[in-house]
Formats: sequence, structure tokens, C-alpha cells
Amino acid sequence: MTETGMSVQHGTTGEAKRFLFLQGPHGPWFHRLAQMLRAAGAEVWRVGFNSGDRAFWPHRDTYIPFQDRPEDWPQVFTDLIDRLGITEIVLYGDTRPIHARAIEIARARGLVIHVFEEGYLRPHWITYERGGSNGNSRLMQLSLPEMKAALAQLDMDLPDAPARWGDMRQHMFYGALYHGFVLAGFRAYPRFRPHRALTVRQEFWLYARRFAALPFHALERRLATFRIRHGGFPYHLVLLQLEHDSSFQMHSPFSTMTEFLELVITEFAKGAAPHHHLVFKAHPLEDGRVPVARTIRRLAREHGVFDRVHFVRGGKLARLLNDARSAVTVNSTAGQQVLWRGLPLKTFGAAVYAKPEFVSTQPLHAFFRQPTRPDSRAYRDYRHYLLETSQVPGGFYSSRGRRALLRQVVDMMLAPEDPYDALTSGNAAPRQQLRLVQ
Repeated sequence: MTETGMSVQHGTTGEAKRFLFLQGPHGPWFHRLAQMLRAAGAEVWRVGFNSGDRAFWPHRDTYIPFQDRPEDWPQVFTDLIDRLGITEIVLYGDTRPIHARAIEIARARGLVIHVFEEGYLRPHWITYERGGSNGNSRLMQLSLPEMKAALAQLDMDLPDAPARWGDMRQHMFYGALYHGFVLAGFRAYPRFRPHRALTVRQEFWLYARRFAALPFHALERRLATFRIRHGGFPYHLVLLQLEHDSSFQMHSPFSTMTEFLELVITEFAKGAAPHHHLVFKAHPLEDGRVPVARTIRRLAREHGVFDRVHFVRGGKLARLLNDARSAVTVNSTAGQQVLWRGLPLKTFGAAVYAKPEFVSTQPLHAFFRQPTRPDSRAYRDYRHYLLETSQVPGGFYSSRGRRALLRQVVDMMLAPEDPYDALTSGNAAPRQQLRLVQ
């Protein structure tokens, strides 16, 4: 038994485990993860759907190119499972069509499904779950009393989440590099279709343009933030997401960002006090494919609140949250930073943190008039539960972040139980403490 009264499993190996990797985060994370799984005794293969997947997988003998039609994928995937004796699949995000179909087949076959995602508690954690993530996560069905019961044997707390993104520049760099590889090698995968609406060429140029414009955007952001922080007015913060993000598309009631923007500005004009302002903060990876700033200006004019509405292009969230009265989002993971500060939060759609103890159930105009505060003690228990289960210190895009992940996540993948069951049964391994090295 450990000091916390929980048993710990030792000697976990990859013997008899056969992993099939599908698409992962941009960059070398899946390659590094596969190396460690092989070192543990497992066998690993990778299916690649384009030249970007191929570029970041140097293991030639274990790379399987998929060059057929998209409608052939279910049969090809099923044949691979049978031929290679696959016991588990590994993927990043569970809603893109090739992954959703693979999960359906794998679940019917009784395979273990390892799902990686960006951290529910960003920036210094990633999410590792089995079966599904975000709106498909087991967290959607777990109640606060169940989480508190699982934590009952623990006697230590974990560190608060820093309020800065860990590896944003590396994220954008690998995104541009990946799409450059896809574009350069498109002849090898002529039937490849990206899971988003834009072409590969358009994706590449958006990443490249965004990366090149960083200095200009940084100046624009600093000026906008200065005006807000020194304006002396109360304000409500709107946390925007990427319109093409799976959480927005698959787990919200909106089909376009314009629908959400129109709702927020209409309800703000109806319910907020006349001296209150509204601040829209763009996602750090917003690349201009949707004219968010122009749409906000148009709607603000139409509803007579133009002089009370502001737009900030990305940047650090903490500086704006520190003085905000409340926050509104569809289902952004940034909502966790709002709750961590004890600020009122209004969400739409499915989110793992959208528990009745935390998130306001008021109509939006009433929320802007007098927002209700979350139960901060209950949220602290919820956050502690995440840090003991699905949130792993590290990141996909920086070398330091990948090293931190490998120290812990491989053992979690090789364990017989998923992170949530392991905590409940008392078999969870000790969690690595986060070192906040700048």
C-alpha cells in the first residue's frame, strides 16, 4: 500500500499487446510513443492516410499506407485487425470519420481503444482516455458524488493549472510542416480527403500565414488588451473556439460560429447593464478561415452596442479573466480556467465540465444581468479527479512536453484498467508532480 492507502500495480509490460496507430497530433509524438511501447515488449503498426502521416513515422517496416477510397476503409481496417492480430488501437480525436468508423468496429471486436486529446486542463496537461473523449468521454456520465467517492482514499492535492499555453509555437510549426508534407506528396495518396472542409493546400497556407503574422497579431492583441484592462468598465468575456473544431461541430447546438455570435450579442444587448462591456477572445489558433472579427463588428452595430463590444486576437487568457465579471463559451476547455477562478460560467452544448454544480442554467440575457456563481469547492474536487485520472503532465508538440508524457502515459496504456476504473479500484499509479519550469 502507498502513503495514500492505494495499491499500485508493478511490472506492467507490453507482452502479447499489438497496437495499431491511426492519425495522431502533428509532429513526432506517435513515433516517440511507439518507440517506448516497443521497448516495453509490445508490437506496433501505423496506418498512414497521407504523406504527412508518413513523414513522421520512420519505421518503414511497420507503416501501412491507406491509398484506397474512403468507403473502403471499414473493410480494410477489419482485415488489418484480423491479419495482424491487433488487440488495441491508438488515435488522436474520436470524431473524424476514419476514427469514428474504426472505433465502432474496434468496440464490436472488444479491442482496447486509446484516445488522446488536447488537455481538458490546459496548458500543461494532455488528455488520455479509453473509448472516447470530449462529448464521448466517460466523464459525461460520472457525477460529482461518484468522483468524490473515488477520491476518498487520497490525502494529497495537486498543483493549480498555470494560465499560459505550453507549446503554441511548436503546435503551429508542426501544423504547417504536416500540411506541407501532405501537399508535397499528394500524388502518393490521390484519394485522401481531409476531415475538414478546406483543401490541404488551403490548410497549409492558413497555417503558414498565421505563423508569419504572429508579430503583427501580437501587437494588435497587446493594444486591445491594454484598452480593456485600463478602460475601467465591468466586462463579460466570451471564449471563442475554432468553428471547425470537433467539439464545436459534434457536441454543440450550433453549426456555424455566426449563430453563436448572434445569440451572444443579442442577449447581451437585451440583458446586460448599460455600462457593462462584452469582450470576445479568439482561440489562439484562429487562422481567419471564418471572419470572426468582422462578424462581431457587424452584429454589434446592428444591436446598438458597438462601443461596448471588443475583440482580442488570441493571447493569454489569464490577463482578461483576472478582471472579468463572468464568461460565456460553447464548450471550450478554457471554461476550466474560468471555474478555477470561481467566476460565473455559461456554456452551450456538451462539455466534460458542464456539471450543474458549476455551470449556470440561467437564460443568457438573465446571466448577463446577474450571473450565478459556481460551487468552487465542488469544482476543486472535480479538478482533483481529472488530475488523478485522465490528465497527464506534458504536451504533444515540444520535446520537453513529449518527454514528460512518456514518463507516465505508457504505463497507463499498458495497465489493464482505464484511468477512471484504476482510481476507483485503488490500482492507480502515483501521479507525476508537475514541475513549472519556464
